[in-house]
Amino acid sequence: MDTKKKLILSLYRQYKATQTKQHELTYLFWECTLRCNFNCVHCGSDCTRQAAVPDMPKEDFLKVLADIRPHVDPHKTMIVLTGGEPLVRRDLAECGQAMYDMGYPWGFVTNGWGLEEKRLQSLLKAGLRSVTISLDGHREESHDWFRGKQGSWLRAINAISRVVSTPDLVYDVVTCVNKRNIADLPRLRDLLISLGVTHWRLFTVFPKGRAKDNPLLKLSSDEFLQMMDFIRDTRREGKINASYGCEGYLSDYEMEVRDNPFFCQAGINIASVLVNGDISACPSLRGDYVQGNIYRDDFWTVWNTRYQIMRDRSWTKTGKCASCKSYKYCQGNGLHLRDEKTGELLHCHLEMMGINPCKQKRAVNNTNLINKTAIL
Repeated sequence: MDTKKKLILSLYRQYKATQTKQHELTYLFWECTLRCNFNCVHCGSDCTRQAAVPDMPKEDFLKVLADIRPHVDPHKTMIVLTGGEPLVRRDLAECGQAMYDMGYPWGFVTNGWGLEEKRLQSLLKAGLRSVTISLDGHREESHDWFRGKQGSWLRAINAISRVVSTPDLVYDVVTCVNKRNIADLPRLRDLLISLGVTHWRLFTVFPKGRAKDNPLLKLSSDEFLQMMDFIRDTRREGKINASYGCEGYLSDYEMEVRDNPFFCQAGINIASVLVNGDISACPSLRGDYVQGNIYRDDFWTVWNTRYQIMRDRSWTKTGKCASCKSYKYCQGNGLHLRDEKTGELLHCHLEMMGINPCKQKRAVNNTNLINKTAIL
């Protein structure tokens, strides 16, 4: 790693420490439903069409927003609705309008199936600020397989086209890279560019939920490096702003495949209210990461007095992390990639890159994707 990048990463460590100390809430997820009209092969929540847990009444979440409003700047606190599939809620526009009336910008993450023009217009009138839409292939075969829904690719394409053509709407398209679509990334990129998409986020599956034991979802080290090189080269071309997701320290690829260095902001700037009222960070953190419940705890008190497990991550310096020379930059990786019971790291991005996290050396790659040994 060159000296300039090391300096930037060192300065960014100081920034992360300051952010952790201040823990200003800027991003709040609401898992508004666990119902879903898809059957995705990777689903971390293992959602079903008829979820065992009912949707949270909007009044319960709106009370949280009302309670914290004196303590935050609502205009700078983004509310993101997730699930499940948020569009299965018939009252989504009413939810959005109530949040907008309180001054909160809001958006949602969707598979795009239910985002017809009429529905989109009703949500825009309710103050919709941002949309994230999933697209997992440049053709129907790969996307529909991954999403478990025939016809879902075309619906997603149509939804993306509507969003792209909507003035002042913040959006991005997200793609889950797996063994069945990695070879098609160049064609998917060209498709998105033809649709006028400007922001594209790629990520990999983490080993939980349905994805835990599916061999088609986990990339090999060669494939992971192929994806990194693809994102870096796409960014350099400048036709579309491609980036890797916010998870994982990436060594020499830091600031090459996304705008900022790795920073897991769970519990630092990000919180969530899960569908049963549990208070956590990003919705991927459940189980032992839950800090309280809105039906018995005051959310703002929880935010200010708990979350120690996320703000002091020294406990993650165990196992392979204990002797890792990159720990000062990584701090144990994203918390969603650790076992919630044992704390064991389930997924190391350095290992995915063929780097021994203890010796910090990358083995020679016989496929010539990486044809030299890198010393960090």
